[in-house]
Amino acid sequence: MDQRLSGKMAIVTGAGQGIGKAVALRLAREGADIVVAEINRETAEIAVRELQTLGRRALAQPTNVNCLAEIHSLVDRVVAEFGRIDVLVNVAGVAQTKPFLELTEEDWGRIVDTNLKGTVFCMQAVGRQMIRQIPPEVAAQGRADRSYGKIVNFSSISGRRGRSVQMAYAASKAAIISVTQSAALAFSPYNINVNAVCPGVIPTPMWDQIDRDRSRLMGAQPGEALKAFVEKVPLQRAGTPEDVAAAVAFLCSADADYITGQTLNVDGGFEMN
Repeated sequence: MDQRLSGKMAIVTGAGQGIGKAVALRLAREGADIVVAEINRETAEIAVRELQTLGRRALAQPTNVNCLAEIHSLVDRVVAEFGRIDVLVNVAGVAQTKPFLELTEEDWGRIVDTNLKGTVFCMQAVGRQMIRQIPPEVAAQGRADRSYGKIVNFSSISGRRGRSVQMAYAASKAAIISVTQSAALAFSPYNINVNAVCPGVIPTPMWDQIDRDRSRLMGAQPGEALKAFVEKVPLQRAGTPEDVAAAVAFLCSADADYITGQTLNVDGGFEMN
């Protein structure tokens, strides 16, 4: 595999399982050292052991992205251990399937804080570090001469249109498309690229729960909701975590140096916009 990320240091939030873990493994295979920023210490350490078998430096840092103090501790430790941050991938997130009229204030806060607040303040903390890494003589010119960092956020096809039984989740993911564009503008003088991906139907532990909850609301057996979604995919299959990881690796590489503020659907054609 091409070593497009050789010598780079990447933080991947939510990398203990599912898509986040696949992203971490793909970036490592392309040459990056990885920090697994994951709320679950056990899964984070398992992921680190897998990453180390690829010959990469890897570190587990238990992190609740709802907590700004933990985000700052994450950045401080990464800089102390690795000396720099070149890539941030914001995967950490939670989903919920519940009818709109049953949504509670607690539900809203939990989902929006994890998915949106976590993404915003991880971008802010890591972006400040990326800016500090720009050589002073380059910074003095007022515009960086090359890319000095890559940030990839996770939206969802649910962020492309409303969801009556996933209102808070869809709202948080739609907002990520907007904050990605805002951050891309804010970081453009420093030549830091900020993009996002919208995964489609990707069987993971999160999607297993979505399927169970949606199937129950449909009065159907588990698996029926997933099947109904897959039937709408033009490529006629569910995606894999590796499909998404490949797109993320591209956006983290020099191949995407002239791409910023964009949100890429990785969904087999489910949303064509």
